[in-house]
Amino acid sequence: MAKYFDEPSRTFSEYLLIPGYTGPENTPDNVSLRTAVTKYRKGQEEPALSMNIPLTSAIMQSVSGDRLAIALAREGGISFIYGAQTIENQAKMVARVKNYKAGFVPSDSNIRPDQTLADLLAVKEQTGHSTTAVTEDGTAEGKMVGLVTSRDYRISRMGLDTKVSEFMTPVEKLIYAKEGITLSEANDMLWDHKLNALPILDDAGRLKYFVFRKDYDDHKANPLELLDDDKRYIVGAGINSRDYAERIPALVEAGVDILCIDSSEGYSIWQERTIKWVREHYGDSVKIGAGNVVDGDGFRYLAEAGADFVKIGIGGGSICITRETKGIGRGQATAVIEVAKERDKYFKETGIYVPICSDGGIVHDYHMTLALAMGADFLMLGRYFAGFEESPTARLMVNGSYVKEYWGEGSNRARNWQRYDLGGQSKLSFEEGVDSYVPYKGMLSDGVRASLYKVKSTMCNCGALTIPELQDKAKLTLVSATSIVEGGAHDVILKDTSSTR
Repeated sequence: MAKYFDEPSRTFSEYLLIPGYTGPENTPDNVSLRTAVTKYRKGQEEPALSMNIPLTSAIMQSVSGDRLAIALAREGGISFIYGAQTIENQAKMVARVKNYKAGFVPSDSNIRPDQTLADLLAVKEQTGHSTTAVTEDGTAEGKMVGLVTSRDYRISRMGLDTKVSEFMTPVEKLIYAKEGITLSEANDMLWDHKLNALPILDDAGRLKYFVFRKDYDDHKANPLELLDDDKRYIVGAGINSRDYAERIPALVEAGVDILCIDSSEGYSIWQERTIKWVREHYGDSVKIGAGNVVDGDGFRYLAEAGADFVKIGIGGGSICITRETKGIGRGQATAVIEVAKERDKYFKETGIYVPICSDGGIVHDYHMTLALAMGADFLMLGRYFAGFEESPTARLMVNGSYVKEYWGEGSNRARNWQRYDLGGQSKLSFEEGVDSYVPYKGMLSDGVRASLYKVKSTMCNCGALTIPELQDKAKLTLVSATSIVEGGAHDVILKDTSSTR
């Protein structure tokens, strides 16, 4: 006979936090959202990898590209570069993130001296950069012959057929450094000579890198940015349980910091085999998360298999229709609560704390706080990040409003059959996701900082200054359908503020 659960599975909107004592120290500025990402012996050691904010971006084509990965790392979180692409392309994305913050940045805006102003403007339009290296062959590592910035030309006074060599600043007049200089020394040269960009050349005069003043300024403006020991941004990547033997070595070579198996349902032999392969070939030096699961049995299976963290959630994403098509899943709040209980039980038995990630079901910012209070160590978000400028999709005007495209990995558009692989045919048999739009939300930094300020404020209302303290002190109550209605604006006539915007 089938097993039946007495309690229904519940969503975050069915819960509220009860305020606790707020002391004088409970101010948002004092709250730390630092959280563990990988398993560790709690009380005896620090985790190998932590985040400064409890947010990761979903392993989705419409969410996690290299540009968003850089923006999220600046805020203190981790993006998992999507795996539904060729191994080569995914590795290149990872490498771009790692190289971006090395301080020594490979040039991605290059031109030959015999090309024209029209060609230069096309390069600028493509890259968005005003500083362009002029090399003999127009490549990022060609012999440098000059540099062009926006101060070197006037479109209104020059013909578009003007050769770059006629208006560039020749290398003889440039201040540059030789390969081998330290980042600190390069930054000193930027400031001493009042430069915006410092080219780094090898002994043969070939361009190797740039060091930019804006990177120094960015560091000061982003105190929570997540960096590795070499001052490079932390980045993750999604993998599948089919081509991992070829994909993982390429990602490790590119510098990836952590992997995550991307699957709609993780309580499977395929994930155990993938983790086992990683441990056999890399030991504990390669960190790998697994999932998704929705109960204690699934968590324990993956924890015992060696997962560094376990992801929770089936069917709760805004573009996911797995529950409709297959009839499996669980309300996200109930899933997080149940898995958190098993996580704590596993810790008491083994001394090993395996972080858990809540993936899906976040509709409102306060749901973030609820998920953390219920036991999640960090969250994975798709729709939330898809609306920001830095996501990989196009910004469109639809019905008078700006939107961005957002589609599920199980949709016909993505056709990411590996995510739904059950060891059978190598194709997507039916859809488990939809193709949609989300409202455009501007820059990621503004949105994330606003959302997390709300999280911090709520934590202060609960008397907590850290995520573990919130989980220890939180008091949660179920709310009725009527209470949910009462929680919003009601019984008033709202003013139309559109005319004042």
